[in-house]
Amino acid sequence: MSASRVSSPWWDRGVLLGMAVVLAVLPFTTSGYVLYVVNLLMVFSVLALGMHLVIGETGQFALSHAAFFGIGIYTAGLINNQWQPPFFVSILAGAVLSAALGWVIGLLALRMRDIYLALATFAFGEAMQWVFLNWETVTNGSNGLQMKPASLGGYQLMNDLQAYPFVVAIAALMLWLTVALSRSRLGSSFRAVRESDVAAIAMGVNTRAVKVTAFVLSAAFAGVAGGMYTLFTSFIHPESLGFQTTILVLTMVVVGGLGSVRGAVAGAIVFGLASELLRQAPSYQEIIYGGILMLFMMFLPKGMASLFVARRKSQRASSVASANVTEKHA
Repeated sequence: MSASRVSSPWWDRGVLLGMAVVLAVLPFTTSGYVLYVVNLLMVFSVLALGMHLVIGETGQFALSHAAFFGIGIYTAGLINNQWQPPFFVSILAGAVLSAALGWVIGLLALRMRDIYLALATFAFGEAMQWVFLNWETVTNGSNGLQMKPASLGGYQLMNDLQAYPFVVAIAALMLWLTVALSRSRLGSSFRAVRESDVAAIAMGVNTRAVKVTAFVLSAAFAGVAGGMYTLFTSFIHPESLGFQTTILVLTMVVVGGLGSVRGAVAGAIVFGLASELLRQAPSYQEIIYGGILMLFMMFLPKGMASLFVARRKSQRASSVASANVTEKHA
């Protein structure tokens, strides 16, 4: 067997096909709660992909993801409550507003690096949660916001089953966009900035524009995730949009594997399920996620994706060695 066959993309395509089959069959074989969890995992996947763009691809350590997620939820929910347009309009509005604020944060972030950037974006996230809690005339404050069912052409999404195909379709679209971005010239610029600003500038990369673009795209993804959340949830409380959510998504991306699309999705699935299991113990979640995050950064800094890469390299080396032995005996 040749090395090229081991490194073939057919394996990845097979995994995607298998996932597609499972997702297609799921509505006919499972209960409403399982579909709710899968919908939630799709939302987490889009959130993780958004953070992957700004942290994993570009190396900008931003901690404001929950804020943009909340902006997406409140924007989509409020627009739907007021006018009930087709749900994709509400989701798009949330994504655009999140992206606009992401652009502002991105411009401010140009003056900051590392811990200062993390602290500044953390402060923005905390400020937005304060807005969600105290702007009672708009968000209903600490009472939370009750949201009407989303609709499309007069068809209302009344439960998890009805929302499921749309949530999965949007998640698939965002995954495709992430992969396309990663393989594009912009994706190469992201990675150049991540490795070295100086080297990126020497290569002709406009580092300022690239960093701002990463913030805009990351915020837009979080806004889309927020809009997706409104398709199967009728209530949102500001307490769920704090730093704990950002830490959860950060854990997904880091443990999954920084810089890996596959790792971001895998991390979203694993820790999305974990968050659901730990729902009854919210006070311990930050400690658990923080501990796992610390352990991975110490002992497996490249995350779960590195295990897959190591396995592929081992298989490739074995196949090459086997081919060489065969040639010698031929």
